[in-house]
This record gives sequence, C-alpha cells and structure tokens, in this order.
Amino acid sequence: MPIYQAPLRDYQFILSELLNVYKQTDLRGFDEIDADLTDAILQGVADFTTDIMLPLNASGDLEGCKLVDGKVITPKGFKQAYKQYVQDGWATLTCDPEFGGQGLPEVIGTFATEMKTATNMAFAMYPGLTHGAYSAIHVHGSDALKQKYLAKLVSGEWTGTMNLTESHAGTDLALLRTKAVPVGDDVFAISGEKIFISSGDHDLADNIIHLVLARLPDAPEGVKGISLFAVPKFLVNADGSLGEANKLSATGLEHKMGIHGNSTCVMHFDGAIGELVGAAHQGLKAMFTMMNQARLGVGIQGLGVSDIAYQNALVYAKERIQGRALSGVKQPEQAADSLLVHGDVRRMLLSQKSFNEGTRALMGQQALWLDQVERHTDPEKAKQANALAALFTPIVKGFVTDQGFKACVDAQQIYGGHGYINEWGMEQFVRDIRIAMIYEGTNGVQALDLVGRKLLSDKGAALTLWSGMVKELIQQHAGNDAMKPYLAGLMDAAGDLEKATGFIVQSASKNPDLLGAASMAYMQLFGITALAWMWARIAATSLAALEAGTEETGFYQAKLSTAKFFMSYWGSQTRSLRKQIESSSADIVDFAEADF
Repeated sequence: MPIYQAPLRDYQFILSELLNVYKQTDLRGFDEIDADLTDAILQGVADFTTDIMLPLNASGDLEGCKLVDGKVITPKGFKQAYKQYVQDGWATLTCDPEFGGQGLPEVIGTFATEMKTATNMAFAMYPGLTHGAYSAIHVHGSDALKQKYLAKLVSGEWTGTMNLTESHAGTDLALLRTKAVPVGDDVFAISGEKIFISSGDHDLADNIIHLVLARLPDAPEGVKGISLFAVPKFLVNADGSLGEANKLSATGLEHKMGIHGNSTCVMHFDGAIGELVGAAHQGLKAMFTMMNQARLGVGIQGLGVSDIAYQNALVYAKERIQGRALSGVKQPEQAADSLLVHGDVRRMLLSQKSFNEGTRALMGQQALWLDQVERHTDPEKAKQANALAALFTPIVKGFVTDQGFKACVDAQQIYGGHGYINEWGMEQFVRDIRIAMIYEGTNGVQALDLVGRKLLSDKGAALTLWSGMVKELIQQHAGNDAMKPYLAGLMDAAGDLEKATGFIVQSASKNPDLLGAASMAYMQLFGITALAWMWARIAATSLAALEAGTEETGFYQAKLSTAKFFMSYWGSQTRSLRKQIESSSADIVDFAEADF
C-alpha cells in the first residue's frame, strides 16, 4: 500500500511566512485564528486521512460502487469512514457558523482538501461536492431554502451534487433539455436525464440534495434560459424530517477509467419536486458559484495526487537498486546503486517536487484571494482580489491538473514495470487523476476561457494588476545579490508571457480562431510564470529566514535549491512555449480539412 506523509511543515511555512495569514487584520474573522489552532486542525485532518481514508483507497478502487435494485452501494468501509468524518466535524471547517460551520478561512480549508484528495480522491469527492452545493445555496438561495438545507449540508448528514451534463450536451449547456414545470408556489416538477453525475446516489447519507439545471416553460433559448433547482432525493417535511422518496433515480453507473470508489451516475428525473435556487433564468450564474468552487477543488486534486505519487516514487528511487552511476560506483556495499543516482530519475523527481511545492503555495494564494473577496473590509481590495481569483481559476484548474497528471506518469515511470501493476498503487494514481483534466470544464475549455474571457473581456485589467505585483516583487529585491538567480528566471518567464499576450491580443482582432489554436500553450506559459512568481517569493522568504538565524537551515536551504531548479528547468520552457504560440497558431488554423 502506498505511504503518505502530510506536508504539515510546508503548510506552516506558506501560512505563517509566505502569506502571513495570521497578520491579515483587515480580513473579518482572521483575528480568531492563530498558528496553534491551525496546526491542531491540520494535524487532525492528517491523522484522519492517513489512518482512515488512505487504507480504503486501493480497496475502494478494486471493489468499486455497485447499483443494486436501484440503489448504489459504496465500497466496503466507506460508509463507516464517512460516519466518522461527519462525527469528527471535518465537513464543517469553512462553513458559515450560522448553520453549524466553524467559519475557518478558505486558505486553511484548501490544505485540508489537499490531504483528503491525496489519500483517497474518490472518497473525498462526496464531501467536496457537498461543499459546492452548500456554497451555491448559501450565496443564491432564499432564506427558506437556506433554513431547509444548509445545516444538514454543513454537518455532512446530507450530501449534495451538481447536475449539468446531458448525453447530447457536454460543455455546451445551451443545448440542455431538462424541463421544470411549475406545480405550486415556488415548487416545480423536474423531468429529464443527466449523465456523469459524481456522487449521484450512495449509501453514505440519509438524503442527497441535487442541484439541477433545467428550463422553465417560458425560458428563452440558450444559456440565458437556464434555471437552477434544488431537488432532494427524499422530500423534506415542514419540521425538517424526511418524507417520501422524490421522483428521481440512478438508472446506471458509468464504467470509468478511475475514481471507482465514487458513484458516477446516470440520473433520471421524472417529475421530481424541486425549488428554485436564485432567480429564474439565472441558473448558470448560481451554478458557477458551485463550479468555481469545484474548479479550485479539482486543481487541488491535481496537486494532492501528484504529491502522494511523488512521495512514493522518491522512497522507491532511494530503495530500489538498479545499475551503476555513469560517473562510477556510488554504493559499493550493494550489488547496484539506487535509482536516485541516475540523472533522468533525478530529473523526474525534481520536476515533481518543484511543481508540487510551488503549486501548493499558489493554491494557498488563490484561496487567500477568495477569502479576501468574502472578508476584506475594503471593498476595493475585495474587488481586486475577485479579479485576480477569476484570472487564476483556469490556471489552478487547467494548468495544475495537466502538469499534475504528467507528474503522476513520471512517478509511475520511476517504478518501471512495477508502476504498471496495481499492487504498488501508481497506476491507480494515474487513472484517478486523469479525470481532473476533463471534468468541471475540460482543460481546453479552461485555456480558451483564459484567453477569451480573462484576458480579452476586461481588456487585460486583471492581468495588468497581477503584472504590477510581479514587477513590484522584482523591484523590491533588485538590490539583493542572493535573489538574482530567482529574479532572472522570473523576469525571463514574465517577459515571454508579456510578448505572447501581445501576439494573442493583436491576432484576435484579425482572426479570432487563433485564440483557440494558441490557448493551450498560453495557459502552460502562464502557469509556469505563475509558479516562477511563487518560487521567487518562496526564495525571498527563505533567504530572510536564514539571515535571521533560523535553526531549520536544512528546510530553507532545500527551498532555495528547489527554487533554483525550477527556474532552470521549468522556467526555460517559457521561451519555447512563446515561440510555439507565435509560429504555429496560424498553421493550426489554416491547415486544410482535406489534409487531416
């Protein structure tokens, strides 16, 4: 069975030193948290995920979910683990205290989510989707709807789902056919079929609240005619008790490549009773609250699974002996040297390590921006944070899951043939995380969103804001010789991003199709530059700690070494990505259909 060591020291570094979350006096509620409280919470999550969730990961994958007499049965041990998850209060961490939550910042909840997805991605999806449903109702639901559902969703006693996709309409939600017919005051009969519904049915909780996109009879065509409805598996009586079963069912389980422990269902609604969430014909706006939450969560999946794969590959590389170093014998007491002496093995491990640690810092920054949106006492600062979080959403979802998947493949490669068989766990990590590049908007859609909406729709205002932050960092440390290697890498990456951005902006006015052709390379270029920004900040923070005389010199020296590698290995890729955008985009668009 794979091992896992929660990166608790890294969390402390990011929260206390890099992001200074305990000094955020202008964020409401941050005065109620401190390092001791956060450390205790994250240690508790680490214990639960390592002791309870991790042992169920491989067995849940092998057993999978089963549909028996119209009901989904989760793998052995999942039901008991989920009961303990609820009893321990892990579902309540970042939820509103008015409905039983602990009110912790998202920046803390994000790291709790990383540990959950690292140890058992399939299991973690049940509470993950529930939190998204909670968020949508909390932001857009009526007071009556909040009182009806939120307390149970917050506690985890009930779970939630999101129902978007239909068999004929994937990303293009304008084509959806599910209908909502009024049958009483604010009550509707929902009819239609949805596919790929994660956690659509299961035996973990007493009730499941489905958030369903559907059309009212007077709805205009296209996405402007979509409404969102809360549709419970069991109807809820006026006193909060459960009533009769609603007219909906799971009619099938998808046969998937991975995440077998999560129930991905075909859901059929046959006049099921639902209530409107938000305004009529504004369902997509309400659903995006849940989707954006989910996109951050999916990005964290990319990080979490990448990290556990790296941890195990590193142990294997140190213990497995194979061949001799090219420069001569390194371990003469053994029949062969360890895999760690080989340059390509070191390359793969360092690529994973530098990606994981830089991404963890970026995820913390993204979560802190989301906290600032909700909690900042200065409306203008909250507005800026919202723009930055929106700009980076395609990066934390698209770029991170692309590279997280590649990192898992590298980890599998280090195992050689053992990585291809299920006893070692690597092939499950590869299979499980592959879905993260597809759901919640495929990564191609994320890339197009980045260049089409985030870059062009506001004339680059959000990008200009972030670019100013990058330039400010460079100027702040320009006189520090120790920072030169890190600033040089950041400046090179930022320069390539600036030139690629100019090319795309100019090309868009002449041939909009070039946006799609250039978008994926641009997202990768943006992502690497974003991590270079984080690594420069990490380097500055580490240097300051060493100059102050820290006793943990090894920790900070390792950060500096990893930052140096990132700039030399990852940072050098931005030039080729820029060249690819400039040289191949027109060829992609102009390639004749007959020549395919």
